[in-house]
Amino acid sequence: MVSLECRDENVMNSTDKVLFDIDKRGVATVTLNQPDIHNAFDDKLIAQLTDIFTHIDQNSNIRVMVLASTGKSFSAGADLNWMRRMATYSYEQNLADANALASMFQILNSIDKPTIARVQGAAFGGAVGLVACCDMAIASKLSKFCLSEVKLGLIPATISPYVIDAIGARVARRYFTTAEVFSARRARRLGLLSEAVVEEELDSTIDNLIEHLLKNSPAAILEAKKLILEIQNKPISEDMIAMTSDKIAKIRVSEQGQEGLNAFLQKRRANWVME
Repeated sequence: MVSLECRDENVMNSTDKVLFDIDKRGVATVTLNQPDIHNAFDDKLIAQLTDIFTHIDQNSNIRVMVLASTGKSFSAGADLNWMRRMATYSYEQNLADANALASMFQILNSIDKPTIARVQGAAFGGAVGLVACCDMAIASKLSKFCLSEVKLGLIPATISPYVIDAIGARVARRYFTTAEVFSARRARRLGLLSEAVVEEELDSTIDNLIEHLLKNSPAAILEAKKLILEIQNKPISEDMIAMTSDKIAKIRVSEQGQEGLNAFLQKRRANWVME
């Protein structure tokens, strides 16, 4: 797993399976770095990613996270050698293994900073879960997606809450069961992707998103993300109306709420905006 020493250095060794960098703006980039196996993941990589995602969530100096990968593919999903080992596991061993994977997805999904997936090439199996857990996903128009688990006699169980949230139950009924490969254009229409662009524009499109995000209040972004999780799929009730009124009242009188309002009225930059 990533050591605290590596974290303090901010940049991990390039021979690692995952590269981790934090720039001077507070933008953290987590890069899957096994291009020779199409960035497939196993239990060790899952533990490493869990550690990094937890650190990002807890580090108040980080403003945005980008999840990327090296090579031709974003990620091919599960590593073959890991799958061979899983085939010999008992139910108890498989349950522990699945719980570790589910925990990684849950932590990624709930990071309190904006998260952006940078997708090129294939995103198959669990990799679709990584994309769905990020707040935004920008992909190359040549990217391909597949929920391939049923081809192996399995199901996309641990990623299902996030993928269904992204594409909806009706669409999931098709792609969970057909294991069809679908294009970036279709993934964009289905809601899995925020945008699909030519590969040469991947980085500039993400940079544009980051530029917008860094202009906004970190505290307000955190609360906005929490608001979505609390509101989604719930009926509009008196309790909900009261809760949303309480939230806006509290943030108006908060430190960053006051700073943002005063900066706007005084026609100056808020103190969280870098020069």
